[in-house]
Amino acid sequence: MTTTSHPLVTRAQRLASDLLLPQAERVDQEGVPASHVEAVKRAGLLGVVAPQEYGGADAPVAVARETAEILAGACCSTWFVQTQHHTPVKLLATYDSPVREKLLRPLATGELMAGIAFAHVRAFPRVPVRAVPEEGGWRFEGRVPWYTGWGLNDVMLLAGVTDTAEVVFVFAEAREQPRLTASAPMRLAALTAARTVSLDLDGLRVPEEAVVLRTSQEEFALIDLPRAANASPAVFGVAHAALDLVAQTPEGVETARSLRARLDEVRREAYALADRPAPHDCVPERLAVKTRAYDLLRAATTAAIVAGGGRSMDLGSRAQRLAREGMFLLVQGQTAEARRTHLGSLASG
Repeated sequence: MTTTSHPLVTRAQRLASDLLLPQAERVDQEGVPASHVEAVKRAGLLGVVAPQEYGGADAPVAVARETAEILAGACCSTWFVQTQHHTPVKLLATYDSPVREKLLRPLATGELMAGIAFAHVRAFPRVPVRAVPEEGGWRFEGRVPWYTGWGLNDVMLLAGVTDTAEVVFVFAEAREQPRLTASAPMRLAALTAARTVSLDLDGLRVPEEAVVLRTSQEEFALIDLPRAANASPAVFGVAHAALDLVAQTPEGVETARSLRARLDEVRREAYALADRPAPHDCVPERLAVKTRAYDLLRAATTAAIVAGGGRSMDLGSRAQRLAREGMFLLVQGQTAEARRTHLGSLASG
C-alpha cells in the first residue's frame, strides 16, 4: 500500500509493526494507554501537518494520508485518539490569533496533544452547545455529545454557536474543572478503547485570548461539508489490514487480490477528488466515491470474518476487531447528507 517515501511513513510503519499491531487486541479490550500516545509523539507523527517554523514536519498531504492509513490499519483506537490532534493544529496554522503563539509549537512538537469538541456544530439548526459573549471572553452552555481521548489529551478545540449563528472556536484545558463535567467513558460496540465521553458545560468560561476563530455557521458549512464528504484514509487502512488476513488463508488469496485491486482504484479516485478545490456542489461526487469505499471496507472485513471461521467470534480475534472498527468508520464524522447517500446506495443494491 505504500506510495510515498518519507521518514514519517517509515516511522509510522515501524511503530505499527513493533508496537501497535502486536498489542491491538489487548488495547481494544483494555483501552489506549498513555504509552501509545507517547510513542506516537516520539515518532513525530503529531507534527505531520504542522508548520516547520513551529517545529512540525509540514509534510505533503500524501504523507499525512499514508501515516493515517498505517496507524488505523494497525490499531484503529490509537489512530482515532491521535487523529483528533491534527484539526486543531491546522486551524492554528491557518488563522492568526494570540492562542496560536501559545499553543502551536507545543502541539506541533508533541509536547501537548489536542482533542476536538465541535462535531456537534454539524447538527445546526439544532444547537447542542451555545456560545454566549460576556465581558473578557465567552461562556459555553450545553452538552458535547462525543469527546475522544479524555484523560490522554491536554487541550481541546471547543466550538459553540451564538444566537446570531456565529460559530466560535476556542481552546480549553481538557480536564474536569468548574462548570465542565465529563461522563463516565462510553461503552461502545467499537473503539471503546479510545476513551470517549460526553461533556456537560454549565457556563464554562473561556477568555477572549483563547479564541482561534469566529465564523458564520454558513461559512463553516461551506468548508466543512466538502471536507467531510471525503473518504477517510482510515477506511483504506482498515480494509487493507482485513485483506492481509484474508490473503493468509489458501482459499482467500484470490478474494484478497480482487478486492485489493478494487480498493486501490477507489483510493486513487478518492484522493484525487480530495486534492481538487472544493466548491459546495462537489459534495455528491465525493460522497459517491466515499460510499464505494465503504462498500469495499464492508466486503473486506466480512471476508476476514468468513476466512477466520468460528475463531472470528472470539473477542480476541483480529478479524472481529477489524470488522467492528469498520462498522465504526461507517458513522465516524457522518453528516446527514452522507447518511442519505449511503442509505440510498444500499437501497438501490
